[in-house]
Amino acid sequence: MTGFHRYLVEEIATDHADGLISRREALRRLSLLGMALPAAGALLSACGAGRESAAASGTTSPAAASGTPPGTVTGGVPPPGPSPLPTEEIIFPGPEEGVTLQGAWVAASNPRGAVLVIHENRGLNDHIRSVAGRLAADGYSALALDLLSREGGTGSFGDTAKVTAALGGIPQERFAADMKTALGELERRVPGAKLGAVGFCFGGGMTWLLVASDEPRLAAAVPFYGPLPDGADFSGSEAAVLGVYAERDDRVNATRDEARAALERAGLEYEIVTFPGADHAFFNDTGPRYDAGAAAQAYRRVIDWFGRHLS
Repeated sequence: MTGFHRYLVEEIATDHADGLISRREALRRLSLLGMALPAAGALLSACGAGRESAAASGTTSPAAASGTPPGTVTGGVPPPGPSPLPTEEIIFPGPEEGVTLQGAWVAASNPRGAVLVIHENRGLNDHIRSVAGRLAADGYSALALDLLSREGGTGSFGDTAKVTAALGGIPQERFAADMKTALGELERRVPGAKLGAVGFCFGGGMTWLLVASDEPRLAAAVPFYGPLPDGADFSGSEAAVLGVYAERDDRVNATRDEARAALERAGLEYEIVTFPGADHAFFNDTGPRYDAGAAAQAYRRVIDWFGRHLS
């Protein structure tokens, strides 16, 4: 099991342990990722026991305690940042002959830079389009890449569990090639602009992967609570990295020190920020772990980071 595939499996188990999906649904999703029923059942039981221990010690996550169903914005709090500019669905040539890529594009009126936006394990959806639109409203032309372009795009699946499973079967080399091609599309659309990248959850891991993929055009990167690729080596990068973590996200935080060490070895400029009290996926205003205060602070940190390194 590769690192990113393992991450997707663990994310499903964590969502079940937090009460966000039923055991039946968790087993269905794990089976789509290729797990046999006995192994999947054992994993869910182990994660559930771990969360029960956490609850007994008073460290239950806000998501588990609230019982808020997925997709609900607690209190109707709007997402951070300005009102998003509308995105345009685009198709552009891929890294190989006969391959085309899809994405949501939005141009800033007076671009201060250009940013690649990388989606979560649910694929390219309206939340990610909104992130791209907010970045453009703040002066950064943005392209949200659909990492399932070669499968017909996120919209061709109709089931987010199948989207996640499809992402789990794609090799890292293909993700890296498609992201690099998307940077080239940004260069074409915003000539002379410095390039950045931001990604969330699975997309945070993809952002780390891009930094580790010998991509000198990348000037700034912001991985949000993303899993670090196995054996990450950033020596071929020149990107300034803002790593965003959540205090309650123990699973992803387990690689935070390793990420810091890899950044140090590569001599990259970086900051690591961990938001107190926040849980995994706290930036997603359409999800049950949304933390409006932490999200607003994080968005401002992102804009400040891009202002320092892209403008």
